[in-house]
Amino acid sequence: MFTMDIYFSFLFMLMLLICVLIGVAF
Repeated sequence: MFTMDIYFSFLFMLMLLICVLIGVAF
């Protein structure tokens, strides 16, 4: 449970970072 929470949190931050990079690129 604890590990999954960290995993999903990391995944969410990664997607947020990708969205920001795409926004900056275009």
